[in-house]
Amino acid sequence: MSLYKSLFKQTLIYGLATVLPRMISFLLVMLHTDKLVKADYGETTILMAYMVFFNVILSYGMETAFFRFYSAEEDKKRVIQTSTISIFWSSIAFLFLSLLYRNTLSSWINVEVEFVTYAIWILVLDALVIVPFSKLRAEQRPIVFAVIKIGNVLVNMILNLFFLLYLPKIAQNNPNGFLATLYFDNFQIGYIFVANLVASLATFVVLSPDYLRLKWKLDFQLWKKMMFYGFPILIAGIAFAVNEHLDKIILEFLLPKNIGKAEVGAYSACYKLGLFMVLFATAFRLGIEPFFFSHAKNENAKQTYALITKFFVIFGSLILLGVIVFADLLKQIMIKDESYWEAMKVVPLIILANFFLGIYNNLSVWYKLTDKTKIGAYISIIGAVLTLFLNFLLIPKYSYMGSAIGTIVAYGSMMTISYFLGKKYYSIPYDMKRIGSYLSISILFSFISFYYFRENYFVGIPLIIIFSAFIYVNEKTTILKIINRN
Repeated sequence: MSLYKSLFKQTLIYGLATVLPRMISFLLVMLHTDKLVKADYGETTILMAYMVFFNVILSYGMETAFFRFYSAEEDKKRVIQTSTISIFWSSIAFLFLSLLYRNTLSSWINVEVEFVTYAIWILVLDALVIVPFSKLRAEQRPIVFAVIKIGNVLVNMILNLFFLLYLPKIAQNNPNGFLATLYFDNFQIGYIFVANLVASLATFVVLSPDYLRLKWKLDFQLWKKMMFYGFPILIAGIAFAVNEHLDKIILEFLLPKNIGKAEVGAYSACYKLGLFMVLFATAFRLGIEPFFFSHAKNENAKQTYALITKFFVIFGSLILLGVIVFADLLKQIMIKDESYWEAMKVVPLIILANFFLGIYNNLSVWYKLTDKTKIGAYISIIGAVLTLFLNFLLIPKYSYMGSAIGTIVAYGSMMTISYFLGKKYYSIPYDMKRIGSYLSISILFSFISFYYFRENYFVGIPLIIIFSAFIYVNEKTTILKIINRN
């Protein structure tokens, strides 16, 4: 059990690096929905959705390729050098071209060119720290990783609070002061991206010694192998971006112009309540991905993966039920402007969809360990096609509810396909009877709570207690072993 404790500790630290910044970002959701009207919040969301696509393109699967070859190659420095040099020059090329054509990009996505310029610099700075962060994870330095990640978000949050909350008051009380010169009317969206830019720059500065210590010698043969391995990951990443973010872009495109951005704003704000599941799944993935590769050759590796996945489903099922039971309390904390609450009906679907995605990421170990990443890309493409088809089919009639349905169908399909293909190529003895029972009961209780006894905590809380007791009865032996193990 010491193996699982070690994994749990690393996941906890990586989780802190993920959860704490995201918890802090809850404050930004509260701030942005309070200071921005729905249409402006929608415009911010749309630009950030485009940025997700470019983030995927600028990393082009190199992060996963780094872990794969770092664990396989004896010369670790060669892997670090090759991946860093590759990311550096591709980022510089993107910076040059995108700044050259920023006016064209601005007109295409219907966002002011100034905001597009900020986004370009943020994208480049974030790309340049991909390998340094991956190196910290590969070297099992989660505390340093966590400190830098948390620092990035703290800088971003403090600047958001300053620009949106305090600067207007300072400018009003002392219009002739120096700080008043930083204030511009109706520039809230710009301030959000300026804060993000400064935070990204600070992170790059902290990690820049990695570039100073680097021997600028690219191993071309190794680079070709890494690119070949990473290309399917790139395709999968684009497909994931389609699944998770394209709905915001399509919403504005398909809905009437006078309501498009406002609908995106309401949908995006309530979508954030699904963040609790995203936090859990992301933290787990950050801790588990290096573990999967480093323990692949162990004799009992498959049994280990099966147990890990079962406990992922257990914790995820508890989070699913808990968040849905208390969703209406959370909305009052996170989204104070009641005009955004119209989209609350999407919350259960979004949380469940993110849970399906988390399970899929755990199941995906088979194609990563067998170097069949092309199949992973094909699965993601299927999900993306479903997302596109259902969004274009359902949004004109059901607005953002159509987007939510498309998301859950896409992720559910990917999870199911990956499970059955995994049985063929890298069979892992999952305890499907218990996994299926935990998942089914959690979904059933969540459905009952939200759609029949919403905000009735005399029903919701007992459902959580009953489900927790059911888990304990079934997993008592394993839980006690983990707790009592020195």
